[in-house]
Amino acid sequence: MKTLALIVTCEHGGHVIPPPYRDLFKGRRNLLDSHSGYDLGALAMARRMAKRFDAPLFAATRSRLLVDLNRSIGHPNIFSGITRSLPATEKENILRKYYAPHRDPIQKSVSEAILNGRAVLHIAVHSFTPVLRGRSRSMDVGLLYDPARHGERHFCRTWKREMQAHSPKCSVRCNAPYKGVSDGLATYFRTLFTRDYMGIELELNQYHYQKGPAAWRRLGGVVLDGLEAALMNPDIN
Repeated sequence: MKTLALIVTCEHGGHVIPPPYRDLFKGRRNLLDSHSGYDLGALAMARRMAKRFDAPLFAATRSRLLVDLNRSIGHPNIFSGITRSLPATEKENILRKYYAPHRDPIQKSVSEAILNGRAVLHIAVHSFTPVLRGRSRSMDVGLLYDPARHGERHFCRTWKREMQAHSPKCSVRCNAPYKGVSDGLATYFRTLFTRDYMGIELELNQYHYQKGPAAWRRLGGVVLDGLEAALMNPDIN
């Protein structure tokens, strides 16, 4: 059985706007501070995961409102309503300076691990707002994966079971609040790496982050304890 290389990423870790584009965002501080600007708590959780498992971390702190690093080039929402109307040359500059420098090193890391005879577990850490367009999303944790890929399906079911064993009250759902096959970094990597790659998006309910640091740490403990147990016997085929 191949050894497993864990790679942790965080595409929406912050709400920084680079100086050349700050005039576009004047008067939009509340928007930048909201879920529209970044994934609250995701970076702290990604750092904690990478540290616990001694895994490389690829994290971005620039706001998704500049360019969404979890969207493929050509996706209608890769640029926000604020940046979508910029000239094509300026958008190309944003992709070159802020988009590619995040995604390209991750792709290289995955490729090198596979070339060295290892299998890759890529966990992209995200968080979601507990209420969207008036609808409540009550789950604590979501695990997004491609149901057609046995390794991802098996690993997420195992991870879910282990989390709930550690905390029976923790609500964990698979492919919620989003579908695991929707456009995203892991979805794109599946087209490049048909074998020895598992791409999973971890979605955490920001309700726990809003309750305070202790609640966020508790949820993180459940997630990471469950992940440690799941990593004991992964099925990567």
